[in-house]
Amino acid sequence: MRLLVVLTCLVAGCLAQKPHPCASPPLLTGALTVSTQNEKLSTFTRYMYDALGQRTRLMELGTYENKSFTYDVLLLFREATMYEISYKNRTCKKKPLKIDFQPLAIPKTASFLGQAILGSSSGPGQGLLVNTWTGDLPNKAGKYMSTVTEFGCIPISTSYQTDQFGWVVTSFFDNVIGIADPGLLNPPDFCPDEQAVDSGMEPIL
Repeated sequence: MRLLVVLTCLVAGCLAQKPHPCASPPLLTGALTVSTQNEKLSTFTRYMYDALGQRTRLMELGTYENKSFTYDVLLLFREATMYEISYKNRTCKKKPLKIDFQPLAIPKTASFLGQAILGSSSGPGQGLLVNTWTGDLPNKAGKYMSTVTEFGCIPISTSYQTDQFGWVVTSFFDNVIGIADPGLLNPPDFCPDEQAVDSGMEPIL
């Protein structure tokens, strides 16, 4: 009887550990790279992500069709507004934002592909346990595949297919929970907005 109880507890523990779709922390800061199958686009980006206020800041260095570029954009989804910012020239273009906010999360409709350890399982601290999921892009535009950490649902990578670039791969790293300078999620004082707030700092890539 005691053995049956022990086995039941073990089975229940295994079932409890089955991965489930999850949402990333609502406040994240970090970096990411984007590369495309046709090699037309490659970027290194510093990002700030605020799911509570539905705000995202992207500060990019990249190449497109063998031409280098920098791009600094603030996306304010609740206001349906975006700002293209240049601290060097102290210019700021305010434009309508015509896309909806997409939280960093594994949708409930996603299918679990598998679990793996990045690095090594040979010793403590040598590996990272991650879960990989797949699903359909909106409007049946294709498939996506996303990998997040088992603990914390921190994004690791996402890939999806497009007509313009082929497969697009986004890899996240240096993720930190929280935002050190929330002022960078507001338009700087030289933007065409009376309510703009200057954080007093220029973002450094």
